[in-house]
Amino acid sequence: MRNCFILSSVILANAAVLPAASFNNPRGVTLVVRSDARTGRLVRSVAKPSRVIAGKFDPQIEVPTASEDAPPPFASLVDSIAERHEVDCDLVHSMIRVESNYNPLAVSSKGALGLMQLVPSTARRFGVSDGFNPVENVEGGVRYIKYLLDHYNGDHRLALAAYNAGEGAVERYRGVPPFPETRSYVFRVRKALNETKEAKKQRSEDAVAKPADGSSPIRAFMDAMGRMYYKTP
Repeated sequence: MRNCFILSSVILANAAVLPAASFNNPRGVTLVVRSDARTGRLVRSVAKPSRVIAGKFDPQIEVPTASEDAPPPFASLVDSIAERHEVDCDLVHSMIRVESNYNPLAVSSKGALGLMQLVPSTARRFGVSDGFNPVENVEGGVRYIKYLLDHYNGDHRLALAAYNAGEGAVERYRGVPPFPETRSYVFRVRKALNETKEAKKQRSEDAVAKPADGSSPIRAFMDAMGRMYYKTP
């Protein structure tokens, strides 16, 4: 028994000084295993990203192509939840493209999880128990952006800034906070949204097929007031 006790003590002592080890799973999420300083036991900490992207705001930063359709598993899911909460589907898709690019296992350096990158406090606030569950994550994210849009009277800039930096920061600066990350986020989401709208408009125009008899096709276009016009070349 005494030998067992000594052996256990040695193991615990060695474990207590072991550095944290990290392992990348096939999906690119890093799991960090470290030893608890008090008990010496090995514990797995909250996942962190394998690569952290940081830097100053750059208006030329690449935005995921908005004209591409969402992955089939998520397209109808996002649309149905957004429509149920009366939030613009295109806005939600644009947010997801920038937040996670449709990676349900995405993890940020601040611990934000899933498709819509919910931090733990926001997840709890909107009843999300599993941030990696696409249904729960999108439900929580859509409810949050819906709340923010209502709170800021439909102002996308302020709602998106609050989604990224928190409502307190928007109130404190009385507008979009001067944080490079937040400014970049607002810019990228709005750019993706505009590209999505333009792509839809282009698809609508291209949907007017050329007649089989070879006659001139009819082209459709929409003016600034949303009125549709048709013309031939």
